[in-house]
Amino acid sequence: MTADTIATRHIHQDSIAWSIALSILLIVIGLIALILPFLAGVAFEAIVAWLLVLGGIGHLILAWHVRGAGHHVWEALIGVAYLFAGIYMFLHPVAGLIGLTAILGAYLLFKGIFELVAGLQIRGARGSGWLIVDAVISLILAALIWRHLPYSAAWMIGTLLGIGILFSGISRLALSRGARSAQIPAVI
Repeated sequence: MTADTIATRHIHQDSIAWSIALSILLIVIGLIALILPFLAGVAFEAIVAWLLVLGGIGHLILAWHVRGAGHHVWEALIGVAYLFAGIYMFLHPVAGLIGLTAILGAYLLFKGIFELVAGLQIRGARGSGWLIVDAVISLILAALIWRHLPYSAAWMIGTLLGIGILFSGISRLALSRGARSAQIPAVI
């Protein structure tokens, strides 16, 4: 019995069917996001805006219950900042998408710099070359984002989201198919 058979043989048949259905749905959603990256980016931006609004409401509720040393004032100010950011993103979705893309570009820039430094410090260690490759790819992506802002906002977030969802669906489908084949008895 192989390791993959042992890992997947205890998965119930109904679970496999649901997992395959979810996998196919994720693949379709991922492909749609890749075909319509701007729409996928705006949808993601709307989710972030909702999370900011909900976070703001949470901070305002906490501000009502916090006592002592003026903490309620700070919680209320944080809640208002969250609400302002979320509402602004709802009212200006393209600006919100540009902002998220700029944040992604900054993240990739700093990630690339830190990984490059770390990779150079451990140069010669097994696998350090992959860290340097990852750093270079991150720096190239950051440069692409920053060089083409605000236009990169129209495709970057949605494309990356689509790729992530697509590969999640593909990997889940492969695992589900492996689980299904592990449950089918071998014919001798």
